[in-house]
Amino acid sequence: MKSWQISRRKALRGLGATVALPFLQAMVPPGVRMENYIEKNRPNRLAIFYFPNGVRQDYWTPQQSGREFIMSPTLKPLEAHKKDLLILGQLKNNLVDVKGTDGHYTKTAPFLTCRLVEKTTGSNIDVKGISMDQVLAQHIGRKTRFSSLEYGIDPITSGVDTNVGYTRLYGSSISWESPTRPKSKEINPHFAFDRLFRDFIPGVTPKKQNPWKKSVVDLVLEDAQRLNRQLGAADQNKMAEYLESVRSVEKRLESGDDLRDFEANITPDILKELIRMNVRVNDYIEMNSGIDGTEKVRLMMDINALALWSDATRVTSFMFGNSVSNRSFSFLDGVEGGHHSISHHRSHPKRIEMYGKINKWHSEQFKYFLDRMSSMKEGDQSLMDNSVILYGSSLRDGDMHRASNLPIVLAGSGGGRLDTGQNIIYEEDTPLANLYLTLLNTMGVPIDSFADSTGPLDGITSA
Repeated sequence: MKSWQISRRKALRGLGATVALPFLQAMVPPGVRMENYIEKNRPNRLAIFYFPNGVRQDYWTPQQSGREFIMSPTLKPLEAHKKDLLILGQLKNNLVDVKGTDGHYTKTAPFLTCRLVEKTTGSNIDVKGISMDQVLAQHIGRKTRFSSLEYGIDPITSGVDTNVGYTRLYGSSISWESPTRPKSKEINPHFAFDRLFRDFIPGVTPKKQNPWKKSVVDLVLEDAQRLNRQLGAADQNKMAEYLESVRSVEKRLESGDDLRDFEANITPDILKELIRMNVRVNDYIEMNSGIDGTEKVRLMMDINALALWSDATRVTSFMFGNSVSNRSFSFLDGVEGGHHSISHHRSHPKRIEMYGKINKWHSEQFKYFLDRMSSMKEGDQSLMDNSVILYGSSLRDGDMHRASNLPIVLAGSGGGRLDTGQNIIYEEDTPLANLYLTLLNTMGVPIDSFADSTGPLDGITSA
């Protein structure tokens, strides 16, 4: 029996780098059984994955309800995690699905707030409340280095969508720390990684001390070796696995992105419009070139998982795309054109087929994240076992702009708090806010209501 312990807040440090650690046996107080410590001190974690433009309806919902359901075509990639899922049907974002709120923007911004946004074409945005993830972040954020971390793929877009008379700002964020202030999301994997692990500040840290081009793992190696000499074999193996995961992401970041020669096709008129909309040229190239964006998405997911595993944060969100995202998915076999355009299928068989392929790609990436979370161990459980992961969209069908019967999936049991392995169909128009109220209560936030909630959801929490 060891007679000492290290702090749960212990981090490896080196010049320009700070690497928070995953849970180790050495963090358990002397004389306390590890399983008892984990049970008592299990952190509440929430990860949210949002995809734009809705789904092909007939390919989303499993026909069977209860525990003996068969995965639908779109959710088939998640088959290996079936026992860890809750598929929830007939949830509706009631306050935003009303007459006069046509379009995507009025559904995306309030996906996690469940309140009707203020109609505006300017910067005076107002979503009338803070988002569910930020309610949790305010409650538990003081326990971690970052109260929450927000990730995405598309840059923030401004200007006005004249088709519906709303500012595009409403389509760029789902996380809101106040009714008028969205959380800024990181869309560059390099910057996301550096924010998580590096302390070097350009223009502040002396150039001669610039560790920018050195591996984070190399920078903290001396500190890691010092700590390793105090650890048992199991913790040494865990440390090696964790640092190898960090280094693996670094190596993939070093390989860079292939944008080919698409830049040559940007005309002066396009460039002028990009400047007006404050969109970076590389972001435009990536969205419209048809280059396979899978690796970038998976890099962001790996960084997201590392942030949770190291307990740098316990609340994250990720946007596969902004409202009305017209990202090219031509890297998928049989898909031609932009995502938003395809989602307005008008029941055309070819467009519906392409729509379904894009939906399936999103599920495949979500499966990748669940695989990573399942591989990261905390005692005899996985990081996914001890987390709640929400996957969904703010529209049912991109062609109809409805926020009813939303495509919503939960993964992970939150440390045994959720009764997973079910496909549950609720009464029609059950408030989406009921789900958020249930999750917040389950994760220790003592509130009686959220937005238009009418009470907690039945059937998803463990007895």
